[in-house]
Formats: sequence, structure tokens, C-alpha cells
Amino acid sequence: MTTGLVVFGCGGHGREVLTIARAVNEAAGRPVWRLLGVVDDRPTEENLKRLQRLDVPYLGDVTRLRDAPLGTRHLIGIGDPRIRRAVGKRIDGYGLAAASLVHPDATIGPDTVYGPGFVAFPGARVTTNVTVGRHVHLNQNATVGHDTSLADYVSVNPLAAVSGDCHLAEGVLVGTTAAVLQGLHIGRDSTVGAGACVVRDVADQVVVKGVPAR
Repeated sequence: MTTGLVVFGCGGHGREVLTIARAVNEAAGRPVWRLLGVVDDRPTEENLKRLQRLDVPYLGDVTRLRDAPLGTRHLIGIGDPRIRRAVGKRIDGYGLAAASLVHPDATIGPDTVYGPGFVAFPGARVTTNVTVGRHVHLNQNATVGHDTSLADYVSVNPLAAVSGDCHLAEGVLVGTTAAVLQGLHIGRDSTVGAGACVVRDVADQVVVKGVPAR
């Protein structure tokens, strides 16, 4: 059965999500996802041209989701977790269920549980006994260790490593090549800067950077 899919966001992150859906179709040898198009409230002309080169239609702003065919799923192709959460709340009002996408080159442990809106980019690695919330994005070559939990709207950016027994609260962003060491807690809406190494718990709504992260 083929399911219609609409992606929010025609920026780079959103277009990467589109390529993951196509990779899933190719690996399955059949059209698992039918790409209906992209919605975006303020697309740039350059991004619209880039979307056109992918042969995916621009449908209009987010309100077009009200008219989506029955059974259509959505994904939010926005890298910033706080913006992704704000968009998610708007889309929830349209009653449209979220899809989940796992790129064929990602590895997800068989006892991993993830919520709707989850996207695993190529090279993402999740080991064992991991719990992942709604609209979590694991970017290219990001890793998540055993017995870890990622709450809703977390983003783990490319080449970042989250060790075992960690808890990342809602809206956390782990920057590119950053590391979160074993057993740590990162508070709600906090950001771990690119290249940082977190060696102690992080409070809510703070930005930490450096080695060790402060």
C-alpha cells in the first residue's frame, strides 16, 4: 500500500527528508511513499528552484494541509527543534498523522521504540533499548548508545555521539560532532554546541560549548 506524504519545509533539511523517502521507496522496490509535495510558509525563490529540480511540487503554505487527502501523512523538515515543535503544534490542529522515516543506510536496534515524526538520516546508528519521542531527527552519522531516551523534538546533528544511559529532554539540540558522555541528562530546550564534549548534567534552556562543555 502506498501512503501520501507531505513535507513541511523546502529548505535544505526538508529536501533531505524528501530524499530519504525516495531512498525508502528504492530499497523496498515499490512506492511505499507517494510524495504529494511540500508546504512552506515563506519559501525563498532559490529553494523553490531547488525543489523544482527534485521534481516535487510546492503546494503552498501550511494551511494547505487542511485539504490533504484522507490518510495523508506529514513530516516536518526543519532542523531547529524549537521551530519544529511550533510547526508541529500548528499541524496537529489539522488532524494529520505524522510519518516516520528510516533511511536504508541507518541502523536502528530491534528493541528501539520511536514515535511519529521520527527521521533517521543515512548513517545514523541507534544501538539497544533506546526510547525516542515524537519528531526526533537523527542526522547523518549520528550515534545513540544503549538505554538512552530522547524526548520529543530532539535533534542530534551530523557526527554527534550520545552515549549510553543518557536522557535528552524535549527540544534538545546536540550540535555537529559533539559528544554527550555516559549517564548524563540534558535539560529541556538546551543546546550542546558543535564539537563540545558534555561531561556533566546540563540544566534547562542553556547553551554549552567547548571541551569540557561549559
